[in-house]
Amino acid sequence: MTAEKKPTVIKKYANRRLYHTGTSTYVTLDDLAGMVKGGEDFVVFDAKTGEEITRSVLAQIIFEQEGKSGQNLLPITFLRQLIRYYGDSMQALVPSYLEFSLQTLSQNQQKFREQLSTTFGQNPFGGAAFTAMDEQAQKNMAMFRDALRMFTPFPIVPGQDPQAEPTKPVKNDQPAEIDDLKRQLSEVQRRLDKLSSK
Repeated sequence: MTAEKKPTVIKKYANRRLYHTGTSTYVTLDDLAGMVKGGEDFVVFDAKTGEEITRSVLAQIIFEQEGKSGQNLLPITFLRQLIRYYGDSMQALVPSYLEFSLQTLSQNQQKFREQLSTTFGQNPFGGAAFTAMDEQAQKNMAMFRDALRMFTPFPIVPGQDPQAEPTKPVKNDQPAEIDDLKRQLSEVQRRLDKLSSK
């Protein structure tokens, strides 16, 4: 039985230099981006405090990649929506949804590549690859709706006005915060239904 390989430890010093403990060399954010693309796991620690800062370093890498000409991956609307989720009641759902969506995309990326290659190799304006991507997006949207329904106290029928009276009576002794949360979830459900019908 082989032991699972431990992630490489990177130490970040006060002068913002990153030290690769495996190779005993200083590395750049571009080097770390290359490690990620190569499938090498690493964790980053603040050299002074010992605090793990992997998330902020990965965010820095994304920021730098987005700043490069022609490297934009994150649409502005996505970034704005992501910012809106901070502090929102839906914040706890977003990371697992995004993680699942990216895992699904990774699992299907070879299929997408083949379809893109076939489609654009024969006809630059072909739609087979876009149809496949649209189908995947629809599946992801359906999964997200299903996840929302787990947190919704009453069923929402597509096309039904979420502001209308629920099919089940709501107890009067529930706190106002729960009612507010229900309204927010209903609004999100309405928006998702609207998006998926386009």
